[in-house]
Amino acid sequence: MHREYHCWWSPNLNRTMELLVFGHAGAKVLVFPTRGGRFFEYEQIGLVNSLAEKINSGQLQLYCVDSVDAESIYCFWAHPHGRINRHQQYEEYILQEVLPLMAHKNDHSCTIAHGCSLGAFHAANIFFRHPHLFSKLAAFSGRYDLTWQVDCFGNQFDGFYNEDIYYNTPSHFLQNLECPERLHQIDSSDIVFTIGNQDPFLQNNHLMSQILNQKGVPHRMYEWEGRAHRGYYWRKMAPLYL
Repeated sequence: MHREYHCWWSPNLNRTMELLVFGHAGAKVLVFPTRGGRFFEYEQIGLVNSLAEKINSGQLQLYCVDSVDAESIYCFWAHPHGRINRHQQYEEYILQEVLPLMAHKNDHSCTIAHGCSLGAFHAANIFFRHPHLFSKLAAFSGRYDLTWQVDCFGNQFDGFYNEDIYYNTPSHFLQNLECPERLHQIDSSDIVFTIGNQDPFLQNNHLMSQILNQKGVPHRMYEWEGRAHRGYYWRKMAPLYL
């Protein structure tokens, strides 16, 4: 399998960022790691291997990016305003640095946003905020409202709420999205959610599905038995839904 390592100083984040590329051709998959995960996590937990047939045959090319969650969403010593600002800087890194690299290396027309757990949030958030840049969303075991308090998961912004948090919470801003052009771009894409039927984020996934149904946006949601929120299940999901 073709594998590349890339590392550069990010002007958007003012720090060094790393990523891995797997495959030589095919649809480009932007892969976000789980909470606090690194760029090598997708390979480390066996998800790259689970997609080896599609990667080696030139159907998929993975771009596994690093995270800055410990500096943004999960940086609890910082004020919530600073956390969401750092998250937005991370989005600019993806938009202005990673996506251009992907386009330079591969001119395939299909770009997929993908992630598991918090990575699913990152994938869904950037997909719904910039639908013209993507053809597909594959979000596994995600939480799409970081202010949602459930089980042991609290409000990641400690009750603080502003416009930036609103526009980075898919289940909030999608409810009020009326722009025909953006809705058409979303409607034209392939959208897949997976969630365990005992996952604490199940209700939030149902809300996302309801919102999309209200907007007339076709999508698929698959419920798996149990919590289904770990690598064992994601290794089974990836070949099915990517």
